Amino acid sequence: MAVWSLVTGILLVGPVAVVLAVLALRRIRRRSTRGRGLAIAGLVLGAISTVALLAAGVVGVLTWTGTRPLPSDVGSARDAHAQQLVTGNCLASLPADGRVDTVRVAPCAESHAAQVVTVYEFLEDSIWPGQRAVDARVARSCVLDQAELDAGVTAVTWAPTEQSWSRGDRTGLCLAVVEGGGVTGSFLDDSAQIP
Repeated sequence: MAVWSLVTGILLVGPVAVVLAVLALRRIRRRSTRGRGLAIAGLVLGAISTVALLAAGVVGVLTWTGTRPLPSDVGSARDAHAQQLVTGNCLASLPADGRVDTVRVAPCAESHAAQVVTVYEFLEDSIWPGQRAVDARVARSCVLDQAELDAGVTAVTWAPTEQSWSRGDRTGLCLAVVEGGGVTGSFLDDSAQIP
């Protein structure tokens, strides 16, 4: 049993190694047999791999919750990663030009400055075509209607960068933006009220 605790500890099956090591140590103490060193080594390796598995699980859950798509209209204002945005999300304010990571998403019924009106998805296995090509493809998918343009709405596109592309980002966003904000409602169902 001490040998198996060591083997499972080496194979990173932590909880099994810990249980086998504890059982082996009890048996060794009762019967005064050899193998105490192996059981202790199995216990240590099992404890280390158990902690590593738990840490990996926590990181995995946090990563998943930080990257899963938002609902199209959130119930209350919250910060989110740009990669979580979907068609319909309203942004309380538009971040400065440049790399966009975290944005403030607001319910569309509340005052906001922009709304995601279309999403352009590149194929998962696409090869990086260059920044100009990526920007152009996302921009072509970003079309506002004449009434929106007449009301002073402008289109802003966010496209993956080479860095984000290498991490799996294949999503471009088209946002309808009103300078100065104050929009309530949604551009998608024509309920948007522009100040």
